[in-house]
Amino acid sequence: MSRPVTLFTGQWADLPFEEVARLAGEWGYDGLEIACWGDHLDVSRWDDEEYVQSRLGILERNGLRVWAISNHLTGQAVCDDPIDQRHRDILSDRVWGDGDPEGVRQRAAEDMKDTARMAARLGVSQVNGFTGSSIWKAVAMFPPASDEWIAAGYRDFADRWHPILDVFEEVGVRFGLEVHPSEIAYDYWTAKATLEAIGHRESFGLNFDPSHFMWQQLDPVAFVLDFADHIFHVHVKESVTNLDGRNGVLGSHLPWANPRRGWTFVSTGHGQVPWEPLFRALNAIGYTGPTSVEWEDAGMDRLTGAPEALAFVRKLNAITPPDAAFDAAFSTK
Repeated sequence: MSRPVTLFTGQWADLPFEEVARLAGEWGYDGLEIACWGDHLDVSRWDDEEYVQSRLGILERNGLRVWAISNHLTGQAVCDDPIDQRHRDILSDRVWGDGDPEGVRQRAAEDMKDTARMAARLGVSQVNGFTGSSIWKAVAMFPPASDEWIAAGYRDFADRWHPILDVFEEVGVRFGLEVHPSEIAYDYWTAKATLEAIGHRESFGLNFDPSHFMWQQLDPVAFVLDFADHIFHVHVKESVTNLDGRNGVLGSHLPWANPRRGWTFVSTGHGQVPWEPLFRALNAIGYTGPTSVEWEDAGMDRLTGAPEALAFVRKLNAITPPDAAFDAAFSTK
């Protein structure tokens, strides 16, 4: 089963887009999953034909294609509460504006609509990202959060995202939420609740990333099989746990790669994700979309990790179902 291998540019947005494209092309990637920050993609220019063609031209010159774009940073602000300095640090001046929290949320929603429009102009039908959440702060359930308070958080998510998805559907683009701590969906059961809250709209699905499952002690293979109809896109990212009785699963507010952390991200192929069973599960559900390397590792240079990850994923994608069952040769009929 041939799947394109792409490089997500989010962790490379400190470099010019043209430089990232050059590197990815030289390494042999099939394409880029373009992040909507840095100078990589400005979604507010979706109706600027010259700008759109400039992005496509950079890809073409480097032998690359695009199957998905991602706007995690802006999506985070659509539902978040509180809106604070953390958001100021990741949002564009256009979205932040005067910093009034509700104004930030409304501008973020409009920016996500423009993200769909930009995707369509690029010939792309997939946008990935975050949604934010007004109830993530209640993850420990203390102070006690009532059932109604939690339900109100899911309603807030749906009320804010339905108008965004209307635009996605108008232009023929789908949104994939990356199931991730701090989002409205961060594990198995919250993913189910989120899909129910949005009314199982066909334009809303999941960007599957197993690295967020491992440290929560979730089974990524079971997730793929159970959510087969909702897996819109796949990130290939890795994590490891170091739960030695002192280190905890919540990270302890410690920086990446600190040995006192209970978990951290590592380069693909160096962690604990059960990749072969996972890719066999992707085969089983008929997933043919991109396998997009999201490279994160505080202990390895990305210029080493990214090409190594590409070779690793190529081998995984080579695991394909045979044309006939292996026991077909036993038959005499």
